[in-house]
Amino acid sequence: MTRGSDTARRDALLARRLDLVASVSALTAEALRLNQKRAGIEMDVLRLELEIGRSGASEQLVRDLHEAEQSAAAIMQACAACEQRIVAAEDDVEDVDRRLAATANED
Repeated sequence: MTRGSDTARRDALLARRLDLVASVSALTAEALRLNQKRAGIEMDVLRLELEIGRSGASEQLVRDLHEAEQSAAAIMQACAACEQRIVAAEDDVEDVDRRLAATANED
């Protein structure tokens, strides 16, 4: 390969790496937001369970508890999906890093 094409290939890999790192950062921020939301919902579940324990299982409290538990389950699924996307993006970064290292070794 020519020196110019090596440089262009390395520049493309560096740009790809930058995009992937930005994606990992955004996904990590999303995971943190989802975990905060999950923690808030779990606090609501605990509050509702305590209220049911104190005052009995009114229809409204049971309905609210059921909705909170469903929300918590949905958020947990979203967290798991986000974590999978983070792992995939990190794997892509590692692949680009290997390819960058290979281009450095060619010099």
